[in-house]
Amino acid sequence: MSVPSLGPRNDRRGGPISRFIGRMGLRLLGWRIAGAFPNLEKFVVIGAPHTSNYDFFVAMATILATDLRIHILGKHTLFWGPLGPIMRWCDVLPVDRRSAHGVVGDCVAAIDAAEKMVVGVAPEGTRNPKPGAGWKTGFWQIARQAGVPIIPVALDYATRTIRIGEPLETTESLEADFALLSAFYAGVQGAKRQLPMTIPISGTRSAGPAGTAG
Repeated sequence: MSVPSLGPRNDRRGGPISRFIGRMGLRLLGWRIAGAFPNLEKFVVIGAPHTSNYDFFVAMATILATDLRIHILGKHTLFWGPLGPIMRWCDVLPVDRRSAHGVVGDCVAAIDAAEKMVVGVAPEGTRNPKPGAGWKTGFWQIARQAGVPIIPVALDYATRTIRIGEPLETTESLEADFALLSAFYAGVQGAKRQLPMTIPISGTRSAGPAGTAG
C-alpha cells in the first residue's frame, strides 16, 4: 500500500514501529490514502463525515501510517490528575470554554506560540446532526485568525479511501470558502450517512439535497 511521505517542515511523531502498525491497520481495514499532506509547519485539518465510532480507528491508523502529529481539542479538565500525561501523549490540546478568549482564541494562541502545530477538527460537531444542520465554523475561524490553511480530509466509505485535499487559504468570505469545501466533500459517503451536495453553515439551511443514510 502506498502512503504519502511527509515533508521536512511537517510536525512528526512516532517511528518505524508506529508506521508499521498504522499501515498494517489500514491494510487490514481495507482502506487506502489518496493525496498527501502539505509540507507546512502549521495548518488545520478537518475530517468528515463523522458518523460512527469506527471513524476513530480509521483516523488513528492514518495518523500512525503517515507519522503526522495532529493535535485534537479536549476539555482542560481532562488534564487534571493522572489523565494529564495520557492526554499530552495523545496530543490533546487543552481548551477552556470559559476562557475570555473562548475555544477559538485559546487554539489560535497555541498555534501562534508553537513552532509547528497541526490541529484536527470534526466540523460537524457530532456523529448525529439534525437534518439540515450546518457545519460549525470554529475550524474556519481558527484557520483565519491564525493565518494557516485548512486541509480537508474525506473518509469515503464507498471506496474506503481517505482523501486528502489541497490546502484552502481562507478569505474574507466564509460563504465562498464553504462553497469550495462543498465541492470537495459533495456526496461523500460516510459509514451511516452521506454528505449533502452543498455543505450548510451552522445556523442556515442547505440549498442542496439532503444526505441519505448509508
